[in-house]
Amino acid sequence: MKSARLAVLIAGLGAICMSPEPGAAGGGPTTTPQGATSGAKAMTAADAAKQVKRPVTTREKAGTDGEGKAVYKDVTKHVAVAASEVLDFKDYGSHVVVVTKDGKKFSSAEE
Repeated sequence: MKSARLAVLIAGLGAICMSPEPGAAGGGPTTTPQGATSGAKAMTAADAAKQVKRPVTTREKAGTDGEGKAVYKDVTKHVAVAASEVLDFKDYGSHVVVVTKDGKKFSSAEE
């Protein structure tokens, strides 16, 4: 079931052209955006991971109330995605979408 969910997420990124060599017609992975010049540097998973952030919510102690009980608040921080977490990515030119191995989808456009 989990692999089916990942397949759906990856399909949502759009088809990545498969060519035996970058730029050749008909096969092999290429991640250059459509309309980019052939001399453009292809993006790596590490480059894509640097452009997106994962929101992580933690509960921190904010103090105490009038009765001496602890009061907590939820704090959301944006943490960098590690390159080892990246399952697949797509560079759309204006933003990058990254799917992690745990099935989460992040976009640099959300920042």
